[in-house]
Amino acid sequence: MADSESAMHTDPQAGGKASPQPASFPSVQGVETGGAQKNMDFLLDIPMSVAVYVGSTKMAIRDLLQLAQGSVIELDKLAGEPMEVMVNNKLVARGEVVVVNEKFGIRLTDVVSAAERVQQLR
Repeated sequence: MADSESAMHTDPQAGGKASPQPASFPSVQGVETGGAQKNMDFLLDIPMSVAVYVGSTKMAIRDLLQLAQGSVIELDKLAGEPMEVMVNNKLVARGEVVVVNEKFGIRLTDVVSAAERVQQLR
């Protein structure tokens, strides 16, 4: 409480009301300036969620409940159209589906530029 009172001074010309004063902060000691690369290495180890979207559609609950094995759901994408690669729900690339060692994969055909990815964050 003494700190907040010391930051406010009464001004006799303002009718005894408190007038604000600029805040002062202690200097930061022991800051390491050469640690920028070390901090960047730490960021490189953060796991990210990557998803490839094949397509989507809207269905009424009635139609959803009638789905059975062998049912076909029509999606909003055309056959051969690029799939979207999303990282944390942000578009980073487009590509085509491939099969590698009996597993699905995606071959990137278009990568969003770094400037566009930064723009998506705003």
